[in-house]
Amino acid sequence: MGGNLAFVYDLLLSWSGVLSSIGPIISLMLITAGGIVYGLAQTQPSEVKGKWQTAAIGLFIGGIIVGAVVGASISIRDTSMKLLS
Repeated sequence: MGGNLAFVYDLLLSWSGVLSSIGPIISLMLITAGGIVYGLAQTQPSEVKGKWQTAAIGLFIGGIIVGAVVGASISIRDTSMKLLS
């Protein structure tokens, strides 16, 4: 049982490291892509503008969610470890 907890701890620690390093970049890329797609949506005919705007809002919200998870990754890891011990 102790070996499994050590494995889970190492796994959570590595996930935290990955999120901390590439998470902010992914978040900014999604938010920027959302802005670009929203800008392109304004040049589209009205029949497809809604689809483009929906995709843009999805990218933007996705970027915010990724940013929130990255910001909370340390506390998520610590809470998970408290639950496992």
